[in-house]
Amino acid sequence: MSTRLSQRRVVPIMTVLTTFICIVDGAITTVALPGIARQFALTPAALTGVVVVYPVCLAMMVPASAWLVERFGGRRMLLLSLAAFTGASALCGAAPGLGALVGARALQGLAAGLLMPTSQALLFRTFTQAEQVRLARLLIIPQQIAPAIAPLLGGALVTGLSWRWVFWVNVPVGAAAVLFGLLFLAEHRDHAAGRLDLPGLLLSAAGTAALMYGVCTGPEAGWTGPQALGPLVAGAVLLAAAVTVELRTAEPILRLRLFGDRLFRDTNLICLVGYVPIMGAMFLGPLYIQEARGGSALDSGSTTFTEAFGVLLTMQLVGAVYARIGPRVIIGTGMLGVAGVLLLFAAADEHTGLWAFRGYMFLLGLAMGGVFMPTTIASFSTVSKADVAHAATLNTVVRQTGNALAPAVVTTVLVLGAGGPEQAHPPLAAYRTAYLVLAAIAVATGLFAFTVPDALARRAAAAPRPSLQGRGDLRTADGGGPADLHPARGTAVPAPGPRRSTRP
Repeated sequence: MSTRLSQRRVVPIMTVLTTFICIVDGAITTVALPGIARQFALTPAALTGVVVVYPVCLAMMVPASAWLVERFGGRRMLLLSLAAFTGASALCGAAPGLGALVGARALQGLAAGLLMPTSQALLFRTFTQAEQVRLARLLIIPQQIAPAIAPLLGGALVTGLSWRWVFWVNVPVGAAAVLFGLLFLAEHRDHAAGRLDLPGLLLSAAGTAALMYGVCTGPEAGWTGPQALGPLVAGAVLLAAAVTVELRTAEPILRLRLFGDRLFRDTNLICLVGYVPIMGAMFLGPLYIQEARGGSALDSGSTTFTEAFGVLLTMQLVGAVYARIGPRVIIGTGMLGVAGVLLLFAAADEHTGLWAFRGYMFLLGLAMGGVFMPTTIASFSTVSKADVAHAATLNTVVRQTGNALAPAVVTTVLVLGAGGPEQAHPPLAAYRTAYLVLAAIAVATGLFAFTVPDALARRAAAAPRPSLQGRGDLRTADGGGPADLHPARGTAVPAPGPRRSTRP
């Protein structure tokens, strides 16, 4: 393996490729569902397994990701999960029937559950807080371009070729990422992993998967029905047992003690609740345009596309002022801005033109841009390098839960507004109510954000870039490399052990 390229270049490239392939796959799959239904002579309802199995399996794998990274190394696990995701994409495209497709999607979800926290952990181990703020202004570009182009790309592939190419398009990108990583990515490992916490792993994985299944099926099946209520109750019981076990275990699979740090806890709470109005608005927009307004899929795609430009613009400003203003004001202002734009959507009627909606989506992107990067960067401000992989795992669990809750809340409000799930088209008033509910959640989240203590986050972001040998390359498996940096102070300290406290 050649490591001539600096890891300060290699790790961001791998992060971009990983993020891009995961986001595109998540956004493009829904475009293929009608074609899959026609191919296998199924009703749309029969394809629920194709949609639900992915987040369920992702949730099962996430709790194990931190231990796997520490046990086998970040490079090995990232490349293995990338290869598995790529192979699963090929199997999805070649699936001869529904069962094979669901199985391949399950493998995709398992791989994605390891991909995201692993790439995030490598990124936060490679760069200081101040560097991460500047780097985020560049990394946000593919993160916003991916969901914007995915529906257009999916539509073109399904129309011009077949639904199978929606999955096969991942193969060349994934193969290129694996090859690049094999050639240039160095091993990233801070210390040896502790003993595997098998009880905690089984309880947390089963509980998270059951809860995710209940959240995904609840809006359509009914929250009081056995299909949703049973998994929700089982998930809650299993997770409660997992919390009890993890707090009594010396080396837990999920380091819940990290939530004892207020900054880490508060930023994750903001993500959990704040992602509901943000992602809910992104989910509701296409439905509103196509179902309530009678627009086409092209109308929907060209209208929601403007959100990406708003996020990109704000991210450049946020990166420039983050250290001076601090995440508290930026996040709070961004969430209140989201609430304001949602009220504009709620006030729209049948006479509101598509260009007005494009303007609203652009404004929504401007507000959203003040939430994504500050919450992520700030959540790691008081986390030691020994805990980075575990913090990334917890962040992924929280964000995936928020992402799952968003469509669940929106769909529930629409179903109630329509008078039941048997009604195919909710009235315009139901969409207005959904926007108002999302706006109320955004207001509450924004007000809470203004109470977050962010002095350590500002200090970490303002710390000067350290002078590190090898231009900041990470400690490798043989123990060589620069001294560890305390993330809250930017000063060189000995590499921390696995049980080092993260309390400031």
